[in-house]
Amino acid sequence: MTKTELVDAVAQRGGMTKAAAGRAVDAVVEGITKALSKGEKVTVTGFGTFEVRHRAARMGRNPQTGATLHINATKTPAFKSGKALKEAVR
Repeated sequence: MTKTELVDAVAQRGGMTKAAAGRAVDAVVEGITKALSKGEKVTVTGFGTFEVRHRAARMGRNPQTGATLHINATKTPAFKSGKALKEAVR
């Protein structure tokens, strides 16, 4: 499902225009993005949890040359699905 298809589904299900649904979808995505950028966790009950996970620094290898290189620590967004979502997919 693409963002356009999601907007269409929200508009139809919510009984609103596509423009209003588009603004609503954008607001949700922006809210999640801002919370994650602050290091906060976002929980949508029945759907799942968005959070920031920390990856430690580590040593890696260049696959072309085999040379060892240092990979810096980083933060990455992660999603853990909720129980209701897991059951719906099964």
